[in-house]
Amino acid sequence: MHIYILGICGTFMGSLAVLAREAGFQVSGCDANVYPPMSTQLEQAGITLDQGFDVKHLAVEPDLIVIGNAMSRGNDMVEHILDKGLAYTSGPQFLHDYILPGKWVLAVAGTHGKTSTAAMLAFILEQAGMQPGFLIGGVVRDFPFSARLGDSVFFVVEADEYDTAFFDKRSKFLHYQPRTLILNNLEFDHADIFENLAAIKKQFHHLLRIVPGSGRVVVNRSDDNLKAVLQQGCWSEQTGFAGDGSWRIAPPLQKGGPHRVQKTGGANAGEWPLLWSQMGAHNRHNALAAIAAAEHVGVHPETAVSALADFQGVKRRLEQYAEVGAIRLYDDFAHHPTAIAATLAAVRDTVDGRIVAVIEPRSNTMRMGVHQATLADAVQGADMAFWFFAPDTGWALPDTAGESFDDIEQLTADVAGKLQPGDHVVIMSNGGFGGFHQRLQAALEQRYGH
Repeated sequence: MHIYILGICGTFMGSLAVLAREAGFQVSGCDANVYPPMSTQLEQAGITLDQGFDVKHLAVEPDLIVIGNAMSRGNDMVEHILDKGLAYTSGPQFLHDYILPGKWVLAVAGTHGKTSTAAMLAFILEQAGMQPGFLIGGVVRDFPFSARLGDSVFFVVEADEYDTAFFDKRSKFLHYQPRTLILNNLEFDHADIFENLAAIKKQFHHLLRIVPGSGRVVVNRSDDNLKAVLQQGCWSEQTGFAGDGSWRIAPPLQKGGPHRVQKTGGANAGEWPLLWSQMGAHNRHNALAAIAAAEHVGVHPETAVSALADFQGVKRRLEQYAEVGAIRLYDDFAHHPTAIAATLAAVRDTVDGRIVAVIEPRSNTMRMGVHQATLADAVQGADMAFWFFAPDTGWALPDTAGESFDDIEQLTADVAGKLQPGDHVVIMSNGGFGGFHQRLQAALEQRYGH
């Protein structure tokens, strides 16, 4: 069977292509921008790539066309597919129909931390000898690919609440039928597709409705929005972490010591030191969720905690990418005020010296100004904050939130000019940030040398 994927170089669709090829399908596809590293990964997997959305690419007459959620009406290929009555589906539906049957799906849902938590869970199962399959929306340092079929029934998937396709406005995660479900947190996001928080809660409630009675929901007990969702109905076993949950993170017994994973009551109760390289309370929180979920498929907490000692993390999640003149540069994916605050708190808890935040509010929700009033609070953990706004942004940064720029070269010069040895610069964006990471590094190298 030959499948053709529209939007194949996106994180999700590219990973889906790798899974499909591994499952024995003939796979080809196209995208507006075909370039490394995704193009290299796909070509190495034996997948043919076409540049652009020219209808002639469909001359290969695929048996099924998988349409990414970045595609919309008016696209030449989309219009051709509809006019000719060609067989098509969405990426999540393809996953449901062809990859997940017979699998024990462990899904990680929530506004924040999905990629990191899914990566931790997959790594724990791998270290426990369970050889899981997975699909993770990021570059995981511990695996050569962001997706694989695996050699067992277990499959870990990052379960996104964003909509599925132009023809299917349900959340992606409603296609995954999890048996083990992590609900990490819930806040208002994706204002481009959700009218309000209640609309997102409804999708999460629909997700709960498809977890079997023999399944398990691993839920953050400190999140009031998740409590409200659970009150709408839950028909599965629950285990809680944080808040009044049975799974908790305890502080170090002595300064400089490790935090401790605790489980109170029931099977496998105990306490284990968390010795690992990841920074921040948010990562410890993610680890707790992954450990609790792994227990549901038979991994003892001690084994899970021990596995995390070797966990290398996900690229673009507080990743130090350079050090120039004793100034450390970090790349982070944070693009929501809560995530920005958590990232800065993680750095503050770990390092000495000034913390400088440089942020591109690039997500649709941020560009719409939905979180405008919370931006100043989000950067309280930084000593200096700089923001880069597209010239057509229709709202202004609050005066107390830092300095605002709409020119990338001016931003680079201003930030570089104010840095000094010992600073920690955290660059936050869910996109390429106009090459700012490399521009700043080059400016510092020019000043301090290589």
